[in-house]
Amino acid sequence: MELDTRDIALTILTDIDVNKAFSSDALEAGLRKIQFDDKRDRAFITRLVEGTTEYRLQIDEIIKHLTTTKLNKMKPAIRNILRMGIYQIRYMDSVPERAAVNESVRLAKAHKLAGLSGFVNAILRNVSRKKEEIDELIESKLSIKYSIPGWIVNLLQNSYGEEMAEKILISLYEDRPTTVRVNRVVTDKETLKKKLIEAGITVAESEEAEDALLISGYDFIRRIPGYKTGDFSVEDISSMLSVVATGVKEGDKVLDVCAAPGGKTAYFAEKGARVRSRDISEDKLELIRENVERLKIDDRVICERKDALVRDTNSIGVYDIVLCDVPCSGLGVMGRKNDIKYRVSPQDLVALSKMGLKMLIVSSEYVKHGGILSYSTCTINPEENERNVERFLKDNKEYEKIEERLFLQGRDDTDGFYYCIMKRK
Repeated sequence: MELDTRDIALTILTDIDVNKAFSSDALEAGLRKIQFDDKRDRAFITRLVEGTTEYRLQIDEIIKHLTTTKLNKMKPAIRNILRMGIYQIRYMDSVPERAAVNESVRLAKAHKLAGLSGFVNAILRNVSRKKEEIDELIESKLSIKYSIPGWIVNLLQNSYGEEMAEKILISLYEDRPTTVRVNRVVTDKETLKKKLIEAGITVAESEEAEDALLISGYDFIRRIPGYKTGDFSVEDISSMLSVVATGVKEGDKVLDVCAAPGGKTAYFAEKGARVRSRDISEDKLELIRENVERLKIDDRVICERKDALVRDTNSIGVYDIVLCDVPCSGLGVMGRKNDIKYRVSPQDLVALSKMGLKMLIVSSEYVKHGGILSYSTCTINPEENERNVERFLKDNKEYEKIEERLFLQGRDDTDGFYYCIMKRK
């Protein structure tokens, strides 16, 4: 039986829309069921789901322009059939417009919504008939053009100026290779590079991070040669550099207070440190345990469930390095996690900033005198980054700033990321 790729994509998009599933989780679950089917089918589904999610705000504005029926009054299947159809018409050159319309109508009928198939047909045909109107609508606001909430556009403009803000927005839609970190406990860079190239994967080296390789042209990351044997992990260059900046050396005692998903924990351990890796979620800790076992470093990592906001008297003054990588708004990884921008709110930024500062204050007690405190986030919101560090240092005179770095999408060839390295006197 031929695989109905559009129906699978519709199921995934409806899961994201109705059940508020994270797009990456919903997509991975959907693809796992067909992991042994044709690679091209999986690629089509991935492109359709990720693209429709990425452009959802813009697509919804187009739908509002073409009908008086409110989106929240539409049946979820119809709403997502329209979104998929519009994405195909406007952004998938490989799909003929007629096919996008006809397949969308077929899907409506297949889901027992034949009475609405004419509505679907009319809306999608008007996407082309009214192309100039729609183009003008899209160009009218940066928030519509880049399919991102207006308050985020304003935040970026106020923080970095209009020119840099637009560079950041443009970068969200640029293809970038995946960065993997070579696990030198198991292999070396040249051996891994050769293995990947022999598997038909495109590989390049990073100028900034010595343990990084940039890869593209692969299907599932878990099916790449060397993944199961622990030869590498996926980690962005900015995150790797934050670990290197701590000056970690073999035998150091490291505490990672908010460790999930565990990339930095693993990198510290690969460099010979003894790491206590904490998180509040037992499920996430189990994933860290599985990962460090895969990487052959489980003898260097202890995982334990702890709340980073609760002071642990047994840890005071114990560690050479304490990593405080706090929960954040994620505005630095919007290009990779294309539904973050719809999930976060201005109120969330205020709450996350306060939480991050409290975690930093609590974590600072665990550092030995002469030791290192590392504060990091995957956001580019100054309130969660530089201003939190300023607040902390103002009230904690025994700490001094050693190094601070902000990575911006569109300026740096990395995700957006921030870290500050501080030393306890």
